[in-house]
Amino acid sequence: MTYGGDDRGRRMPPPQRPPSGRPRRHQPAQMMPLPGRGSSPYDERTRPMGHGGQERPSGPPPRRPGPPQPPPGRPMDDARPPRRRKRWGFGKVLLTLLTVFVVFLAGVWVYLEFSINRVDALADYSGRPVAAEGTNWLIVGSDSRDGLTPEEQEKLVTGDSKAAGGGKRTDTIMIAHIPSNSVKPTLLSLPRDSQVSIPGHGKNKINAAFSIGGPTLLAQTVEGATGLRIDHYAEIGFGGFAKIVDAIGGVHMCVEKPMEDTLTKIKIPAGCQDLQGPQALGFVRMRHSEATPRSDLDRVANQRKFIGAMVSEIGSPGTLLNPFTLFPLLSTAPDALTMDSGDHVHNLVGLALAMRGISSGGVVTTTVPVTSGSAENWDKTKSKLLFDALKNDTEIPDSAILT
Repeated sequence: MTYGGDDRGRRMPPPQRPPSGRPRRHQPAQMMPLPGRGSSPYDERTRPMGHGGQERPSGPPPRRPGPPQPPPGRPMDDARPPRRRKRWGFGKVLLTLLTVFVVFLAGVWVYLEFSINRVDALADYSGRPVAAEGTNWLIVGSDSRDGLTPEEQEKLVTGDSKAAGGGKRTDTIMIAHIPSNSVKPTLLSLPRDSQVSIPGHGKNKINAAFSIGGPTLLAQTVEGATGLRIDHYAEIGFGGFAKIVDAIGGVHMCVEKPMEDTLTKIKIPAGCQDLQGPQALGFVRMRHSEATPRSDLDRVANQRKFIGAMVSEIGSPGTLLNPFTLFPLLSTAPDALTMDSGDHVHNLVGLALAMRGISSGGVVTTTVPVTSGSAENWDKTKSKLLFDALKNDTEIPDSAILT
């Protein structure tokens, strides 16, 4: 018999058979062992066929690892490895923070829109000036003591309202003009003792219009005296002014000379300092002092300086990004401020942005030209030049500027 394997053509001898006379012995049959239950009697005699004559390891072949099996009594899902949580990237964190900020800003906006006090200050009437270039705000600081306790009135040195003639009067009357071109904005003071015609009440001091007919009559009086149409109205009282100043931690001012009011006894030392509520109120009201020899003219000049410093302080990152100043300011502003019923928060923001440049010279600050230090009568020629420039959004002539 010839094999086609590795015998290379050699003939293999036939198998030997036992002699015919000897009976053939049969090997008893043996059962094959079950895998893993012991060794087989053939383990030592049989060898696997293969190259090199290497032996294969005995026993059952190794099992391949399968999926993890759950412990008894648990569902299969518990045996799965936990999923790795995805880490937030920088972009996602930034987007989340931006979303939170926008939501917060919207909430503040809505809160202020529905919380600020409103009044019908601007009413139409026959002969009202037509709208011209730019936008005009009437800003009023009243001597209202509403909401102040006797202790707070004493602390703020507001004085006796009956001694002042009763009713509500105005210590501050200003027009903020926001141009619609590249001309600088203007903050114009109207001295409170200015003699003007009050509709239906003859000629009187301009602040008497507020005492007689409130914001509506004052706005009509200002429009008639200046020829400027008032588009927006803002008012703040004694208590509200002081609380806003305290809410932002005071307003930094540099006082050139020591100030002591002989009437209210308020003292403010010279030098750069943070004026708190009572001192700030005394600073903008003071006129009976050696530091204010021009009386009301010096007072309105100090008022413009202080407003410029306060607006800069409110709009600074140190106030807007500091929760210890921002939240007190937000809680104080609605009660302290009164606006016309047609005004909105975005109008107020526009005013604040326009007035930020007062301290840096980006805003023209002036008083209506007057004929004497008493500030009772306006210079008609210079006043006309001033009001015409505001109507037409042109530069104010230097001759019409009174600091």
